[in-house]
Parts: sequence; structure tokens; C-alpha cells
Amino acid sequence: MANDLSSTPTGAPADETAWKQIVLQYQKPSRWRALWQIADTIVPYVGIWFLMYLSLMVSWWLVLPLALLAGMFLVRLFIIFHDCGHGSYFKSRQANDVMGFATGLLTFTPFYQWRWDHAIHHATSGHLDKRGTGDLWTLTVQEYLESSRWKRFAYRLARNPIVLFVIAPLVVMVIKQRFPSRNADKRERLSVYWMNVAIFGMAAGLSFLFGIVPYLLIQLTVLAVAGSIGFWLFYVQHQFEGVYWERAEQWDYAAAALKGSSFYKLPKILQWFSGNIGYHHIHHLSARIPNYNLERCHKAHLMFQQVKPLTLSASFRTLTLRLWDEQHKKLVGFRHLKKMRNQHSHSPQSEH
Repeated sequence: MANDLSSTPTGAPADETAWKQIVLQYQKPSRWRALWQIADTIVPYVGIWFLMYLSLMVSWWLVLPLALLAGMFLVRLFIIFHDCGHGSYFKSRQANDVMGFATGLLTFTPFYQWRWDHAIHHATSGHLDKRGTGDLWTLTVQEYLESSRWKRFAYRLARNPIVLFVIAPLVVMVIKQRFPSRNADKRERLSVYWMNVAIFGMAAGLSFLFGIVPYLLIQLTVLAVAGSIGFWLFYVQHQFEGVYWERAEQWDYAAAALKGSSFYKLPKILQWFSGNIGYHHIHHLSARIPNYNLERCHKAHLMFQQVKPLTLSASFRTLTLRLWDEQHKKLVGFRHLKKMRNQHSHSPQSEH
């Protein structure tokens, strides 16, 4: 990312207290803004869901555009869930937990376990020695070259766009999140079990009202759309040209936030549906800032505005990035491996 945040080697702000003083002003939740956001998201989502049910009686072609719209509203609901997980949405911890459970039910996500996983992601983002929890599977070039044939195949499969953005989201939301993590504590495990009970109750009730087949068609289609969009957003937030990755001795929290998280500059309508999460550099700098304050914080200081934006059109080029090249400190594609082999085969040493 071509920005100049400071004179330090890591890219952290020269004044270590500057960013802390700035973000502090935007960490205060607003009850009325939060309640309005809940209303303008849940009410349309429920209405569109019902319209999908009515449209099934007419034509499946009417359902598909409604499913896309419902999926986008579900992404916005997930951002509310996400903020509750950070304890930033409401001032009250109890209110965050209650709304977190409710939105978790709609997004099929257990609140406490997800909060635990996501906290690890924030604490280790951009840290090469602490990959593996709450992040996207990323290998270095050297790790990939030293892997077995089956591990390489699995990695390439996991990085395939169809798998990553179509199959994986639905598998994660519907199946994987029904089981607790092996390292989770009792509260996190119980949150998975209670969420499973709640989802079963919701599914049973809606199946009784609308029929099991219509319910499954609508619910799975909306989850698939929302999951694909959500996975894409998470992908481009940490997989882009100029992204920051460092080993323990060089890793810096502020640099990891401002250089390791993208400023995804979306059209206003998409920014609204994604709950301002495109200001991800601000979010990683301070997870205590609710989504409705992220844009204002970004505009508050030149330090943040110097972060080079990633546009919607440019973001699709990130699909070619697959491995972290530690030597050149950049993400590269699999074609980079062919260039390495060609360079090696033509080197003077290879001729002897």
C-alpha cells in the first residue's frame, strides 16, 4: 500500500498516542442510532423474506432478485452482530449480548464462540507466527513449496474462488458453526449448543407456518447469498496488494491495522449494506468504534486518509493473490512459483 504513515520501519504512526486520542472520540455508542439501524435492517429483511415466500407461488425467477436483496440485508444484520461481539454497538454489555444472540440466530452464528474466534483474529492480524484462528488460510511461498502434494492440493482447492465464495460460506454457516471449537471454553461451547436449539426452534416454527420445502429454499438461498458476500468482504479486507504481514519481532499493532486491513471504498449503497465495514483499517485500529462512527473517524485525521483506498473494480484483481512471499514482503499468485523455477533453471549454478 503506497502510503506514508510515519517514519518508523513498521509503518506505525510516529506519535504512538496520536491515533489513540483520535479514535477515543468515536468509541461512544449511540442508542438511537443503533436502534434506528436495527429497525431499518430487520424490518425490510423480514418483509423481503415474506415476499420471497409469496413469489415462490408465482415463479422462482421472482425469488432470485429478492434473495439477493435479502442476502444484502442479512450482511448488514451480521455487521450489527459483529459490533455486538466487540461490545461497541450499545453502551450496555447486556444489550450487546441480547442483540448479539438475536442477530446470531438470524445469521446462524453462535455469539460467544464467534466473539472468541474474532478476538483472536484482531489480536493476531498480520502476524505471521500466529495464523490459524479467525483468519483465511494463508501459506508463505516457502511453506507451500515444502508441503506435501496433498496439502498443496488442499490449499489450491481452498483458494479456488468457487470453493471460497460459493461452497465454503454455506458449509461454514450451516454445518461448521453447529460444532464448538476444540479449544473453546465452557461458555463458548454452550453458546453453540444453545444457538443450535434456537435455530432448530426457529426452523420448526417457520416450516410449520410456510412449509418445510419453502422454508429451506428461502433460508438456504438467502444464507448462500449473504455468506458469499460476507466471505468476499473478509477476503478483500486482508488479501490485497501491499498488505502487511510480519514475524513476531517486527509485528506492530497499529501498522497491522492501518497497512494490514484495507480501506475498501465502495459505492454509497454498498457501503450502507455492508455497514461501513469497508473502513476496515479504522475498525482494526479500534474495534470499540461502532460501525455507524467508522466513516466519521476516518475523516477526522489525515493519518487515516493517507491509507490508499481499494476500489470495487480494483478489488477483483486480488483473486490472483494466493501466497505470501516473505523475501519480497508481498502476496503473490501461483504463477510466481513458475517464475521462480524458471529463474532457478537459468541461474549459473543450475548449469553446473
